[in-house]
Amino acid sequence: MTRIGGTWQNWARTAEVRPIRVERPRTPEGVQRAVQAAAAQGLSVKAVGSGHSFTGIAVAPGVLLELDDLQGVVKADSDTGRVTFLAGTRLHRIPRLLARHGLAMENLGDIDRQSISGAVSTGTHGTGSRFGGLATQVVGVTLITAAGEFLRVDEQENAELLPAVALGLGALGVIVDVTLQCVPSFVMHAVDEPAPLEDVLASLDDRVAASDHFEFYWFPHTDVALTKRQSRLPESAVRHPLPVVGRWVDETLLANGVYRIACAAGRVAPAITAPFNRLAVRLTGDREYTDLSHRVLTQSRTVRFREMEYALPAENVVVAFREVKASIARRGWRIEFPVEVRFVAQDDLWLSTAHGRPTGYIAVHRYWRADPTEYFEAVERIMLEHGGRPHWGKLHTLTAQQLRERYPRFDDFVALRDRLDPERRFSNRYLERVLGV
Repeated sequence: MTRIGGTWQNWARTAEVRPIRVERPRTPEGVQRAVQAAAAQGLSVKAVGSGHSFTGIAVAPGVLLELDDLQGVVKADSDTGRVTFLAGTRLHRIPRLLARHGLAMENLGDIDRQSISGAVSTGTHGTGSRFGGLATQVVGVTLITAAGEFLRVDEQENAELLPAVALGLGALGVIVDVTLQCVPSFVMHAVDEPAPLEDVLASLDDRVAASDHFEFYWFPHTDVALTKRQSRLPESAVRHPLPVVGRWVDETLLANGVYRIACAAGRVAPAITAPFNRLAVRLTGDREYTDLSHRVLTQSRTVRFREMEYALPAENVVVAFREVKASIARRGWRIEFPVEVRFVAQDDLWLSTAHGRPTGYIAVHRYWRADPTEYFEAVERIMLEHGGRPHWGKLHTLTAQQLRERYPRFDDFVALRDRLDPERRFSNRYLERVLGV
C-alpha cells in the first residue's frame, strides 16, 4: 500500500517529518520493490517500527516504509532455540509466539512496544551484568541493500558482517527478518524494595553481582533508591504472580494515571514535584512475586517522556551518579522523573554501547512537556567526563568526530556503510551527524 502526504511523529514527539510518500509492504519482496523504486527515483528510504526512539534515527524525508504488516515467525527450531521473526514484529508479541515452542528471549528491556528490528538496530538493552543487550541475541539478519538485493548475514553467509549488521542503526540496509538465539522458557523471582540511597551506592558492586538482574531508580529530592533484583528459575518453578488488582493499582493507577497528573501539575506548580517524589517512593517499589520472564522484565509506561541515556564503564557509575545528583541539588531543578541505573555484560558488536567493557547505564528523563535541554546538557557533560557512550536511540548531541574516539570499530563500520550504501540511500540528518557525511 502506498499513500502520499501526512506527517510522521515519533512516540516522544521529539522528531517528525512529512515524507514524500509512505509505503506499507506486506512481504520482504515488497520491501525490495520499494527500495528499488526509491533508488530509481533518487529518493532516500527509511523503515520505521513503533517510533520509540527519541532521536531522529528513523526520520524518513523521502520514502517511509511502515513495517507493521511484516510481523510473525518465519521459522522456529525448538531444538536449537533459533527463531526467525519478520522485522516488524513487536516485542510484546514475541513471548506468546515463542511459548508454543517452549522458548523465551534471554533478556528484554523494560519497554516492549518496539519492533524487533528497531530494538536491535538502536542498541536496546535490559539489565543483568551477565547478559548482553538485545542485539547480542541476534544470530542472523536478512536485509535489503541499497542495490535492492537480498543480503543474508549469519554464521554460514557473510559471517564477518554480523557484529556490524546486528546493531546497524538502519544505516546498512532495510532489515526484513531477524534470527534470534532464544533460550528455554524460564520464570523469575522478583523482589522490588526501597533502600537508603547511600547504602545502595556503597554496596552497588555486590548487589549487581549477587543477582541475575539488578537495577535501581532514584527519584530526585529523595534519599531512597527503589531497587529491583531478579533471579532466574526453571519454567517448572512455582509461580506467585502479582494479584491482578494489586498490579493494576501499582502499574496503571499509580505509576501511569496518578503520575501523569502529577507531572502535568508540576508544570504549573513546580513546588509540588519534590513532595510528590517523596510520596511516590513510599507508595511504590515494595513487592515480591514470581512469574514468567517477560512479565517480570517489562512494564507498561504510558506517560510520555523524553530520555537521555549514557553507557559508562561499570566502575564509573557511582561517581557519575553522585555528580548528577549533586548537579540537580546545586541548580535547584525540580525533576519529576527518576534516574535509572542498569548494567549489562560487555560484547563485541561494533557499535554496541557495551563494546569491550562491562557497562552500567545512567538514564535521565523529563516529562514530554518540560524542556529537558539544560538538565540533559549538564548530565551529558558528566557522562562524557567518565567515558560515556550515548544510547543511539535516545537524546544526545555527539557527532561522528566525538563518537569515533569512543568506538574502536567505528571506522570499520563506516567503511562497511560506504560499501553497502555508497549513495547514502538509507541516510538522514541524524545518521549524517553520528556517522559523518
